[in-house]
Amino acid sequence: MSAIQAWTEMVRVEHEQSDRVRGQRPADSWATAAHNFKEDPFRTDDVVVEELRSRLVEGETLLDVGAGGGRLALPLALTCSVVTAVEQSPSMRAVFRETADEFGIRNVSMIESDWLNAAVEPADVVLCCNVLHVIHDIGAFVRKLDSHARRLALVILMRTASRSQVHHIWEAVHGEPRLSLPTVSQLLPVLDELGIRPEITDLPERPPPQYASREAAVAGIAPQLYVEPGTGEMQRLEQVLDDVLEQRDGVWRLQGAGPVLSCIISWHPVGLG
Repeated sequence: MSAIQAWTEMVRVEHEQSDRVRGQRPADSWATAAHNFKEDPFRTDDVVVEELRSRLVEGETLLDVGAGGGRLALPLALTCSVVTAVEQSPSMRAVFRETADEFGIRNVSMIESDWLNAAVEPADVVLCCNVLHVIHDIGAFVRKLDSHARRLALVILMRTASRSQVHHIWEAVHGEPRLSLPTVSQLLPVLDELGIRPEITDLPERPPPQYASREAAVAGIAPQLYVEPGTGEMQRLEQVLDDVLEQRDGVWRLQGAGPVLSCIISWHPVGLG
């Protein structure tokens, strides 16, 4: 099995498990959480933004694929001449536009589409942050990233599996091991198959989530497990959290939850079509 086939299979079986446990997939999976992605574009303490900014040349154009609420695109627009965002989630697009309007950032535009169907012009730099791990057709996706980057492609992806901090709780609640989505370990062989030899820069680790109260912990963890209020799964979750939630220094944490590890994977376009 090729690296691309192995990636596709990981995504397929994880999505199959998620759909079976969750039931009908929502039309907009970010509808209840998009507001959490609104940030001040003028902040100066975001190491990810500054690491990305250091790779840009003043006045370049930027294409942000899966831009979300603009957490990266909007601050980087302060360096770029034009930023084009591609985002398929209506709720994320609303946060993006609201933030751009609030802070007077005018050199941005939005393409309402998923990436593979997006009709968009190339840019000097193409950015894609924490999107690849849910993509089935990784070969076509990466080829399009490469073909739309004039100078540089930048991908941010986790080294730790998405939502891995709650995988052990998933098994206790749903009675089966949680299947993982791909990470950097699976992406690098994919890039190698495509003829891409990237540069990798590790980002500072992010601590595991902290919660202000037990109720906040339940509210934050339950959606990651597709657990609804008033169900048997919620009852089991409450019981599990009795054993694995700990309170220390005024906050609640999951015992054994490790930090989130991510990196920037960058390459100069190799001419993939």
